Amino acid sequence: MTKALFTKPFTQQEAVPDEVIDRVVEILKTGRLHRYNTLSDELSEASLLERDYAEYQGSKYCIACTSGGYALTVALRSIGLKPGDKILANAYTLAPVPGAIYAAGGVLVFVDIDDDWHTDMVDLEKKAAESDAKFMMLSHMRGHIADMDAIVAICSKYDISLVEDCAHTMGAHWKGARSGNFGKVACFSAQTYKHINSGEGGLITTDDEEVAARAIVHTGSYMLYQRHGTPPSEEMFRRIRLDTPNMSGRIDNMRAALIRGQLSGLENNIQRWNSRYRTLEQGLMGSKHLHVPERAQHEAFVGSSIQFQVRNIESRNIPELVSRCAARGVEIKWFGDDEPKAFTSRYDSWQYLGEQPVLAKTMEVLSKTCDLRVPLTFDEADCSLIFQIICEEADLLADELRDAG
Repeated sequence: MTKALFTKPFTQQEAVPDEVIDRVVEILKTGRLHRYNTLSDELSEASLLERDYAEYQGSKYCIACTSGGYALTVALRSIGLKPGDKILANAYTLAPVPGAIYAAGGVLVFVDIDDDWHTDMVDLEKKAAESDAKFMMLSHMRGHIADMDAIVAICSKYDISLVEDCAHTMGAHWKGARSGNFGKVACFSAQTYKHINSGEGGLITTDDEEVAARAIVHTGSYMLYQRHGTPPSEEMFRRIRLDTPNMSGRIDNMRAALIRGQLSGLENNIQRWNSRYRTLEQGLMGSKHLHVPERAQHEAFVGSSIQFQVRNIESRNIPELVSRCAARGVEIKWFGDDEPKAFTSRYDSWQYLGEQPVLAKTMEVLSKTCDLRVPLTFDEADCSLIFQIICEEADLLADELRDAG
């Protein structure tokens, strides 16, 4: 029997809207691409983006910069992390997070995860008490939001400053509050595979005036502090400007226009992502060999990707499942590989951090975790075909392994 094939690429994003392209062309024609290259009565596109995103997020301050990873490093430096300071971080994450922590000089203390990829609260409390860390980097990895009430309570109890990595939760909520509004500072990404596509781009939000001022200087302000969409007071800049290094990472007006122009369509796109996610979720749950953990009712997530766990098939055989699906056009990533592959990795992959303690629970969960992008270039019929292929191959492989003994 001929098997159905899926033929659309998993890396193809939707085209940038024409009106956004027109705005970028308009900026190009002015020649004023640098964020501080403005006329006397003009707010740059970068400043307008900061103003608009702060309003969208519900934060006092927003600072735009070159990338989400760069935003993480700036955020850590801006809240006072110094070389040698310990910092807690959930072990289910991707390379830019430990990279940013390393760049800022932090010493990572990884925290275990639970069966559903969330931060394990027992391990978090234990390590908060034992490590004496005063910082935490919480990565809302693949859009899974942990129990924020518990995390905020633990951070408050141990006087820990919380940084939220919201690269996968732009537009998401937890109990009605926007993701990113629980900690001292939050970072967002506008990289191509995130919720707004500018190729690369980052946003930092905070309600803390000093953090905002330091972030502006860190990202590369040449004393043009007030040429920002949400500027802190001049007095605050005078206080911090000479002991805060400039680490040039400014966003340019073209990328700012790309992000700002797509912001108005974000809420509609979230609905579109979630309808596709639900189709995949329901379909994958139809196989006894696959499991998609139930999302909490009060977690308003963004289904731009979907994760599932493989059951009744040993971890060493999951690469065969991935290979079979790939042969039929479905690109699955597996988080259990000993080597980083296809934008996936484990907490023990980054050798520059030094040897890490074994987190048995995290290793067990990641060993059976698979991941799928859900680009908006797919429709619901595409999603139906995708889950049919995955379920068919999982069922066939499980049967073959059982028969082989």
